[in-house]
Amino acid sequence: MPNIPNMALKSGFDHRDRLIVALYAQLKAERETRETLEWAIRKGALSDEVLEAIASDPVRPVTSDDLASVERIIALDERRKAAPRDDD
Repeated sequence: MPNIPNMALKSGFDHRDRLIVALYAQLKAERETRETLEWAIRKGALSDEVLEAIASDPVRPVTSDDLASVERIIALDERRKAAPRDDD
């Protein structure tokens, strides 16, 4: 996975490509976190207080601002596709 962020920085990736890379990295990190948490629970490495704090930590919901940002990115991409290109 270390190569993926470097590829994104080399340009040639549009917003969707960068989003896919970011979502992949997030998913991988979440899986690693879950595996580590499961291991720690099996080994008894976490106190009840820590487990309660982890369980009660809310997951941030998608907000209307998040949706608006995605819609702006899509609109910009559509305008970019519709605009005449200089090399045509």
